[in-house]
Amino acid sequence: MQQWLSTLIKDYVSEYSRRNACKSEWQEPLVGFVNAADERFAGLKESVSATHALPGDLLPDARTVIVYFIPFVEPIVVSNIQGEACSYEWAAAYIETNKLIFDLNTYLRGQLNRQGYASCIIPATHNFDKVKLISDWSHRHIANLAGLGTFGLNNMLITEKGCCGRVGSLITNAAVEPTPPLDQENCLYKHGGLCQKCIGQCPEQALTLAGFDRHKCYSAKCLENAKIYSELGVADACGKCLVNVPCSKRNPARDSRGRFS
Repeated sequence: MQQWLSTLIKDYVSEYSRRNACKSEWQEPLVGFVNAADERFAGLKESVSATHALPGDLLPDARTVIVYFIPFVEPIVVSNIQGEACSYEWAAAYIETNKLIFDLNTYLRGQLNRQGYASCIIPATHNFDKVKLISDWSHRHIANLAGLGTFGLNNMLITEKGCCGRVGSLITNAAVEPTPPLDQENCLYKHGGLCQKCIGQCPEQALTLAGFDRHKCYSAKCLENAKIYSELGVADACGKCLVNVPCSKRNPARDSRGRFS
């Protein structure tokens, strides 16, 4: 089941840009699985929000959460380095990847249904409290539970393919063997205090060693970018703290031989 689902996800993403005439392209996704009864889900009510949902809240007989990271191709990442506003390519990728995640989850739900399993789709974005700016279902935190990455100083998930991309997830009552959690930090700063570059990348100084001001980030930058690129859709994104940093496109805590430094 694990291999079947991973192949479905990777093949779907590989063909998506061509089939849908997208502006964006993507690298091969990373895929993970979490047991819906994993006790770490309860911890998200403390680390994320007291109202964070459990898998069983959304699908009563939930057994597995499927989660994946879809990395942007390098030209999209590089395009967003210059300027204070996010690039056109980054804004387009944000919107198109959100659509990709919805379409992929709809496809997966259909494939699982043919096998006799139910599933529940959660939106890729805009499912957060508009006052607190905190989601009741954090795809990034669930990807962390699935061992896809750890959190950087920029609060983004750093995977083996970096942090420039989007995360999606799907709850199902199919039993799938979980992927192992990570036991190492991928962020250079957390790994050994060696890096703070993402802080200097933030055009609004919303990111500091003392913490992250999500309201300044969202209102001063993300919503401004949404206005600039309104013709594309809702591009309330920035991504400056993800680009031109050691973790943009890879796991910087590993050396060239795949060992943690």
